[in-house]
Amino acid sequence: MVRRAAAEFLGTALLLAAVVGSGIMAERLSGGNAAIALLANTIATGAALIALILAFGPVSGAHLNPAVTLGLALQRALPWRELLVYIPAQVAGAFFGVAVAHTMFGYSFFFGSMHARSGPAQMLSEFVATFGLLTVIWSCSKFHAHTVPYAVGAYITAAYWFTASTSFANPAVTLARAASDTFAGIRAADVPGFIASQLLGGIAATVLCRWLLNFPTPAVIETEV
Repeated sequence: MVRRAAAEFLGTALLLAAVVGSGIMAERLSGGNAAIALLANTIATGAALIALILAFGPVSGAHLNPAVTLGLALQRALPWRELLVYIPAQVAGAFFGVAVAHTMFGYSFFFGSMHARSGPAQMLSEFVATFGLLTVIWSCSKFHAHTVPYAVGAYITAAYWFTASTSFANPAVTLARAASDTFAGIRAADVPGFIASQLLGGIAATVLCRWLLNFPTPAVIETEV
């Protein structure tokens, strides 16, 4: 369990280092072109997700996301008590990754974001982003388990562009990005709405997939990735 928690911490930390670090680099190099900056941020995030799931999947399942961990618990593929290990490790790793990214680019460890992301369109976007992400994970883990890392990376890459929120789809990521007043940041006041939408989207996907994919519990990602 200690190794699994360490894998979730390290994997989520590296994910946030990729998200925030690439956002800073993209903003510096894009010359004010927001589309180019977003494209660079997108490619780095999608590529990092594939690599991190491949690297840490055999150890912890590479959830790197409390919504995924909660979904597995709801389907009885993960004991509820393990949420008390997985989720704190993910959140702590996310903040550590932000601090590392900031330090690499010469910033202080944390500084609160002023990037407003509010309103019904943003909330719906996070619901859709997380619903789609978990649907992809549950379906691929049942029918094509070896494709999960690539499917997740591809989906998040696409969701950056087809959602108004640029697809956070992860409560731990959302919390940590509130501590980064950079291209990837989110204002602290907008975090509760994002997280509520993400959890609702994840639960809706899990409930639907139990019926749609016709299984009581999914293929357990810990042993399948």
